[in-house]
Order: sequence, then C-alpha cells, then structure tokens
Amino acid sequence: MRNEDGKKNDDYVDSLLHAFHVQFFAMNRQSVMPWESLEEILQTSDTSVIQDILQKTVLHPLCKKYPPSVKYRKIFLTELIKKHEATAAEPDDMLYEALAAVLCTEESTLCYKSYLLPTGESVTLCESIAAISEGTTGLVTWEAALCTAEWSIENPHLFSDRTVLELGSGAGLTGIVLCKTCHPRKYIFTDCHPSVLQGLRKNILINGFLLDSTSWDQTTVDFPNTSCAWSKELSVSVRRLDWATATEEKLSQLQADVVIATDVVYDPEIIPYLINVFYMLLTSRSDKTQPVIYVASTVRNPDTYQLFKDKLDNSGIGQEILPRPEKVLFPYDWASDIEILKLELEKKSDSYVNATI
Repeated sequence: MRNEDGKKNDDYVDSLLHAFHVQFFAMNRQSVMPWESLEEILQTSDTSVIQDILQKTVLHPLCKKYPPSVKYRKIFLTELIKKHEATAAEPDDMLYEALAAVLCTEESTLCYKSYLLPTGESVTLCESIAAISEGTTGLVTWEAALCTAEWSIENPHLFSDRTVLELGSGAGLTGIVLCKTCHPRKYIFTDCHPSVLQGLRKNILINGFLLDSTSWDQTTVDFPNTSCAWSKELSVSVRRLDWATATEEKLSQLQADVVIATDVVYDPEIIPYLINVFYMLLTSRSDKTQPVIYVASTVRNPDTYQLFKDKLDNSGIGQEILPRPEKVLFPYDWASDIEILKLELEKKSDSYVNATI
C-alpha cells in the first residue's frame, strides 16, 4: 500500500502535467509555465516526467491534429531540453526527434489554440499568429472573451433555452464555450470583417456544430458539416452585422433574449455606433420585452472606457457591474482589469434615436 508521501508526490506530478497540457494548447506565455516546479521534481525523482510532459503536449493527439504555432513548439521544446540536460541524465532521443520534426515544419500565418472545459472536452480555434492581421483584431482571442467564457460556465441559467446574440464574435471562443456548456436554444454569432466571418465559420465547424443555411448568405466556405449530440438541439448561425449600418428592423428580426459582447470597447470612433445598436436591441422587439445585455471589457485605455460608460448614461442605458467568475479555468492574466457590465434600459427617451451618432 502506497504511503501518504507517495500519493502526494503523484498528485503533484499529475497537477504539473495538467498545467503543462492546459497552458501549452492555449499557447499561454511560456514564462508562466511551471518550469520551476519541474526542476524541483527532476531533483528528487527520475526524468521520466519529461516524457510524460511530451505525451501531454507535443506528442498528444490534439497537437498532431490542431498544433500550436511552429515557433511556440520550438521554444517549448528547447526549454524542455534545457531542463533535461541540467539533470546530467542520458540524452533523450524522443526530445531531440520531436524538436527535429518541428524544425522541419514550415511556419504558417495561422495556428490552433485549444481550451480545456470542465467536462474534459476541448474548444479548438484556428487563429492568426499576429494580434492584428488583415486590418482587424478579430482573428485572435482576447482576455475578456476568456473571462466571459468562464463567467458563462458559472451562470448557465442566464442562457439556457434562450436566443443569444453575440456582437463582435471574433474567433468565436465565448460563443462556442457557451453553446457547449449553457444549452441556449439559438445562438447567433455576428461580426463584420469578411476574414473574421470566414474564420468564425471554420471554428464553429471544427467544434462540431452544424450551421443554419442562413449562415451561408455572405461568404461560403468549403467545410464538411459534422454532427454532434448537442448541435441537433441547437440552432447556430453566423451573420454579418455592421454596427454603423445596422437598422432597427434588421435587429428586431433576430428576437434576441440575451446579448453578449466581449472586448468591443477599444476605439472611440465606433462607440456611438455600438451604443446605438444596444439601444435599438433594447427597444425593437415586437413583443416589447427587453433583452439583457452583458458587455465584458479589458480596460486598456481608461479614457476610452469612461467615454463608453458616459455615453451609456447619456443614452438612458443603465449599468450594473457584475462580479467576475470565481474560478479560473483558462490561462490568461487574471490580474488584467476586466469588467463585466449588465445593461438594461432605464426609461425610454423619445428624443434618443440615433442621438449618439
């Protein structure tokens, strides 16, 4: 029978392997990976944990199908080799073979990031390796999207059996997580940039959802429809929505019960259009009911964010700051200044229609 110390050590190693797995596939900053913990283990046990890490990362089936960028894998393996060489153990051929395979791989402008859900399944996204690509920021996942995904997992009752509209869906992380964990009746992804819409559709299909025929009215993509248990019970669509040209008639047709938007407050010039869309959504439903709007923002520029909140006040849209998720599920800088707002119309102002434009 194993003693208690042995069990604690096994639990520690399992925790370490899980941390490497989660952070590697999300392409988290390698400086925050548990390298020091690995060094401690290597000082007190054999080097077999190195091969365990390989199996959880570079040699994992997920990496073969949806790999992080070549540069990321190269840096990761180089550091892992350094840790192994510092032990004075015999060279590990598997490490060098893995690095050689990566060095022979041509770098792409795209990579894959995968995020582990509490259920054990993953959400995989194809993203640009550059933060700004093709003139848009919508080809990568931003921190507020990760925070909102965690928050939605903790509050599934807000979305269950409802029609959810997402503004500025980007790469699609928040919506895909919400669709997999919160059981909405209908989910409408929206964005404006053609390349973002193309990538968004691809990511939705990668994760096993079927798209409604209405999702193909702008730009078609050649991906096979794959089915899964929950996609049969959920209507998923992708729509092009330009905030500057959105009309009350078009928005009212969506009949949204809940609206979410993440990291959409970054440019002072688009704030009036965004708030006008919020106002029309809050006042345009044919049954006169108000949807609830949730906006999550990483406050990078306090002046821009304050401008957004001031214009909300001026439009008669009330704000309530909601608590952030209690549990961190995804790797990102949790210390970032992220705020989640709940927006509702305080009272209808007849003088406010397009008044922010």
